[in-house]
Amino acid sequence: MNDVIDWLRAVKDQEGSDLHLTVAKAPLIRIDGELRELDMAPLSAEDCRETILSLLTERQRAELEKTLELDFALAVEGVGRFRGNAHFNRGTIQAAFRLIADEVPSMMELGHRPFLQNLCDMREGLILVTGITGSGKSTTLASMVEYISRRRSGVIISIEDPIEYIFKHGRSIVKQRELGVDTHSFSAALRQALRQDPDVILVSELRDLETIRTAVTAAETGHLVISTLHTIDAAKSLDRMIDVFPGDQQPQIIAQLANALKGVVSQRLLPHAKETKGRVLASEIMVMNHAVRSVLRSRKFEQIPGLMQIGTGEGMHTLDECLSDLVLEEKITLEEAMSHARDPHVLEARLTPATSRRSA
Repeated sequence: MNDVIDWLRAVKDQEGSDLHLTVAKAPLIRIDGELRELDMAPLSAEDCRETILSLLTERQRAELEKTLELDFALAVEGVGRFRGNAHFNRGTIQAAFRLIADEVPSMMELGHRPFLQNLCDMREGLILVTGITGSGKSTTLASMVEYISRRRSGVIISIEDPIEYIFKHGRSIVKQRELGVDTHSFSAALRQALRQDPDVILVSELRDLETIRTAVTAAETGHLVISTLHTIDAAKSLDRMIDVFPGDQQPQIIAQLANALKGVVSQRLLPHAKETKGRVLASEIMVMNHAVRSVLRSRKFEQIPGLMQIGTGEGMHTLDECLSDLVLEEKITLEEAMSHARDPHVLEARLTPATSRRSA
């Protein structure tokens, strides 16, 4: 037990983000996206099992044995909070731990554009934050809740698996419910939340049909709902939410999304240029307007990037636009930007005039 506390402390001391415990490897810390081994002997299967089970309650151990995987939160005195995931790999128990920052950073500190605050000021509708695992979605959600809580008098109900950031009451009161501890499922907690006088509902992830259906209904009935999806951009987010439903139900969910969805924020974290510590947030924002609603109803999602390009006056921006700005600000390298660009030719065209002026 003392060893794993030392390993978790090393994550914080070395400004890492994650700790991985896996068989036949020394504990690994992810620092700025790269995995680095601690200077110690590889872990055996028994080492992993004993270490991970020592961190769990009896209920959590039983759940892990039953479902073969477990999300949980861990608070380490003098170190901080971690989000843990225990799982089986070829019959052995292994785990990953994500460090949760002590303070919730502001949206501007994270690197978001000011328009995200405009979305947070909305009184109803659905806002999605999307990206791959490790792209900072949970931190963005927490930052949005903090912003809303400071500015608005109301009730914020979060449904999380597990609880990561601990929110303090601001002008709003914040009720945090954890899956498996305070509720049995996202969909059940969402249905009950509608009877708890909420103004804002946070759902840490839209995982299944019933949760999506209930979240969209809540957004339609006068609540602001914010949540995440594991998709890389707005177009794939819309496609994913629709395809979860059987074919005969898809026209209905399309109509509901056209009415309820207010915006999609897609993000990813990129290495900082010049070997500076930390990573840089690259994002894009799609806002629902008449043109985007038409594309949604016809499912011509390939048109969305173009609509975002011409929608800058409404707060939209594309990933390629953000990447070019980050290159010009010397926050990321051109090579990094090109590797993440949706259309490298568009990115190159945006950068050519600026780079030409610099070299003149």
